[in-house]
Amino acid sequence: MADLIASKDAAPQHGPRPLPLFLSILWRETENDPELRRLALAGLRRFQHAKRRIFKRPPPSFVADDRALMLHLNIDAARSKTPVVLIPSLVNPPTILDLSPEMSLGGWLTRQGHDVWLVDWGAPRAEDAGMNLAQHVERLLLPLIAQLERPPILVGYCLGGTLAMAAAQLCDAKALAVMAAPWDFSRYPETNRSEILELWTQHHNVCEQLGYLPMEVLQSGFWNLDPARTIRKFAAFAQMEEVSGEADAFVAVEDWANEGEPLTFAAAQELFEQLYRNNTTAEERWVVGGEVIRPATLRCPTFSIRSATDRIVPADASPILKENMEIPLGHVGMIIGRNAPEQLWQPLSDWLARQEER
Repeated sequence: MADLIASKDAAPQHGPRPLPLFLSILWRETENDPELRRLALAGLRRFQHAKRRIFKRPPPSFVADDRALMLHLNIDAARSKTPVVLIPSLVNPPTILDLSPEMSLGGWLTRQGHDVWLVDWGAPRAEDAGMNLAQHVERLLLPLIAQLERPPILVGYCLGGTLAMAAAQLCDAKALAVMAAPWDFSRYPETNRSEILELWTQHHNVCEQLGYLPMEVLQSGFWNLDPARTIRKFAAFAQMEEVSGEADAFVAVEDWANEGEPLTFAAAQELFEQLYRNNTTAEERWVVGGEVIRPATLRCPTFSIRSATDRIVPADASPILKENMEIPLGHVGMIIGRNAPEQLWQPLSDWLARQEER
């Protein structure tokens, strides 16, 4: 598991990114509440100056293809076991699935005896500007999976779940599980969908020139889904015990949320114009590897875990598969929250065990 090896001091201007927008939201949301403003600013200062615990896993084995890696989280696992491949979103770092010794879905699954691999999409290069979502599956994910010795169980989170559904149709997957995976974009609240598309319209031309969509643009969209919560969580952080697991968890999660590689321009364009605007996934018009992707008709066992309180991927926007479960945890809380081990980790592990026995 990830081991604590050091701590470091954060730079005074350490996030949130983009900081000017965060401050604008803070000022607006606290206009009539001076105490909330005081606490939110105190939480911001504390977050920027907090000591960061640095975790480093013993060097794992891995397979690589092009710029992407697939890290083997338990290198001592018997090769006779079914590989379980965790597939994160493209939007934030894969570390959300292996964040710290206390908050690691991947690490916990290894301790339950599963043979766990974690995909790291890597950093897009200038020549990758034209790589769309479908090509992330075709050119990165499928070649990684092909290097495994046995057909895997694919477990995708958020947009990684959407990509995992395509990969499961195109490879010899033993089973598929997705967690808060966006699929039916018509099920997003119309206001949210309009705001997301407007965000893309505003930044399209600059992103086309750059060849990528900066993560700060996506972050601003996430903040605007629930600006009051964005500010109140920093106010709550100001009141946490300075040396506590709760405070360490807040810093680790916020650092993760403020990190991440940009999306290639083509991937961003496909995400916003084809998925969000045209709903090509749910309307069975999304083509990957020359095939229309239809996860509901997959012959392998499938499992969809949906969040009843998710603002980023509402439950209704997640796919209905052969087995389904809905839990009252948010988009990130379902993966690393206090109740995640009981409400998601254990049910997922039990389901994986049943598939491994097949």
